[in-house]
Amino acid sequence: MSDRTRLPAMAVLGALALVPGAGRAQMEQPTVTPLDSGLTRSLVTPESSTMVQPFGGAAGGGGPSVDRNAPVTFTAEEVEYDREKGLVIARGRVEAWQGERLLRADEFTYDRNTGVATARGHVQLLEPDGSVMFADEAELKDRFRDGVLEGVRALLAANGKMAANGARRTGGTINELSRVVYSSCDLCADDPTAPPLWQVEARRATQDKNEQRITYRDATVRLGGWPVLYTPYLSHPDPSAPRASGFLFPTLGYTRFLGAFAETPYFWAIDDSSDLTVIPILSSRQIPNLGLEYRKLFNFGEILGNASIGGLNGTDTGGKRELAGHIFLKGRFTIDEHWRAGFDLNRASSEQYLRTFRYEYRRVLTSQAYVEGLWDTTTYARIDGRAYQGLRTIDDTRQIPYVLPNAVVEHAPRGKYLGGFLTMDAGLLGISRDIGSSTQRLSSRVSWQRPETDRLGGLWTFKVQADGIGYRAQGLQEPPTYLPAANGSQAVGNVRAAVDWRMPFVRNAGSWGSQTIEPRVQLVTGPRVGPQYKVPNEDSVDFEFTDANLFALNRYTGRDRQEGGTRVDAALRGAWDFPNGGQIEGLVGRSFRLDDQISSPYVGSGLDRRASDYVARLRVAPTTWFDTIGRIRLDGERPTDRRMVDTTANLGLGRVTVSAGYLYSPPLPYLTAPVRSRDEVGLGFTARIGDYWRVTASGKYDLGLGRAVLLQGAAGYEDECFIFEGRFIKRFAQDPTTESLYAANTVILFRVGFKTLGEYFFRAI
Repeated sequence: MSDRTRLPAMAVLGALALVPGAGRAQMEQPTVTPLDSGLTRSLVTPESSTMVQPFGGAAGGGGPSVDRNAPVTFTAEEVEYDREKGLVIARGRVEAWQGERLLRADEFTYDRNTGVATARGHVQLLEPDGSVMFADEAELKDRFRDGVLEGVRALLAANGKMAANGARRTGGTINELSRVVYSSCDLCADDPTAPPLWQVEARRATQDKNEQRITYRDATVRLGGWPVLYTPYLSHPDPSAPRASGFLFPTLGYTRFLGAFAETPYFWAIDDSSDLTVIPILSSRQIPNLGLEYRKLFNFGEILGNASIGGLNGTDTGGKRELAGHIFLKGRFTIDEHWRAGFDLNRASSEQYLRTFRYEYRRVLTSQAYVEGLWDTTTYARIDGRAYQGLRTIDDTRQIPYVLPNAVVEHAPRGKYLGGFLTMDAGLLGISRDIGSSTQRLSSRVSWQRPETDRLGGLWTFKVQADGIGYRAQGLQEPPTYLPAANGSQAVGNVRAAVDWRMPFVRNAGSWGSQTIEPRVQLVTGPRVGPQYKVPNEDSVDFEFTDANLFALNRYTGRDRQEGGTRVDAALRGAWDFPNGGQIEGLVGRSFRLDDQISSPYVGSGLDRRASDYVARLRVAPTTWFDTIGRIRLDGERPTDRRMVDTTANLGLGRVTVSAGYLYSPPLPYLTAPVRSRDEVGLGFTARIGDYWRVTASGKYDLGLGRAVLLQGAAGYEDECFIFEGRFIKRFAQDPTTESLYAANTVILFRVGFKTLGEYFFRAI
């Protein structure tokens, strides 16, 4: 046997594993295996020498049985073995792999004496995490985990790209690079030599795959080739890291209430299933503020929350310095296949505090804890307790109720009973206040519906609904209830029966689709309910009569108020359905009482006379790019007088979408203070300019007050690596006690984002 042996082309040197110190018998009698596997065929295609392809063959497959300490194996078009020098030389579309790490090159030399592998020409090193390193030449050892590379380029996750003069690898996890450039931007297709939109240049950088971070020394950030920021130290998560601990880009700004301020968030990835963001806010006018955002994911649920502690220095609170804070926390948990539980904890020191520091603002904060169960589609059960906090200065917290317990169980059997569908429920409700009324209620409802079709095509629905309610109440003579006659214990019941008839007349319009005219009449009857002021009312204060509840047996929102007597509901519906899926549809209807007993919630509700107001609906959507829907309620005696109008429209013109709306709603005497109607119009549009720019603007104008109530707009640019966005929001909300504008009604926000690197914010309030 000669000192230099040329092995057949297109062969796998299977038994001659690249392990230092292998036995001579193994070297003298190599096993040559023809490359006839599916893997081999994919490697000998003409494109294989230039294309980066994931490796998934038998030797380097990504299955759970991969041995990361397995010997290095390779394939090539031509292999030579120099016995005297101990060199294995492979040429032509070389692929060498160890475990999940794959090396490609034009030429591959392995020195069995030193254990050093040298790759030249179109070198590609595919890492287990999916990243790819390219080099002009690479000298590697210790199963490709250590080595030196020249002319390095790297393709990372999330479109990250890196280039360097050279790199040194240590343990397969540390890459030290010199004269490095990093960016996630694509090069210009017309001029690849032009600088990317942004890039980071540094004297040296370290990529730590265990810590999943890239750290730069003497770094310069360039935009369009122009330097905009120099820093001696810069660090950011590796693009392959789903999340990593570290400081986030700060938010800087100036507001009328905070003065100059800075937010410097720190993100702490506690473990694989939880993290915490610490957000200190330092400002020139207010006490320092500390915000926290926490997330925790379990196998059976999650906890999400944010909280803060700080204060107001008295400048905007009448000279009173006070400690302030908030907590918004929620949890959701699955107990077993039927039961789940959850809680919400929402508390804040004041409305002024939330608005000043721009935390999420809600008119009323609700805290609750609950358990609920589901059994197929037939049964549902829930029990919860609730507490509320009103944030406005006019709210008397002593009169805000506590709800405990609130329990309900609902059951809807799959089978039919007397040819119809049955639903049943039962509930227990307890409401108490520090000052004022307290009520306990036990309620139950049984409903039955049977649909039928007659010979002429008429649709008949027979309905029965029975309610049984027991009350125990005290303190109802006090605010906010003012129902002294409802004190004590009592039981009330109500039965409603109805026959609902519809007759759809359908006409074939040929190529224009089909047209439908459908009259509908419902007769509802039952005993009179008597004076409603003798019954507590906690869940039926909010009431609105529209086409949506025209045919409901009981049109109140809850159980505390019941409709009685006999009435007739009537409506006429028309529809034109087009072949393209478009439709024009409308309905007009009215309700008529056959007796003089009126159980309307308030004057002007639409049901305060024997003949109700008119309710109507119109939807026009003839194409996919235009649709509008409007609902209206008109006075039953003077149809020209509006009682309620709610309409919206959307028009899509390619890249431009325009929306408009109008709302008129009467005051709700029990809910609105001060009592006034809402009469406002809204207009907005969204436009996309080119592939990367978008612009939005919208506003609302109160016709009753004669001024705008909301103005907002945004413009932004976003491509594969860069985000720039500006937002403006101006609210004209007023404190009802002082009639002055709330704090922080104006927001100006600028956002600059370098994808995979970080985001920068500037905000003014």
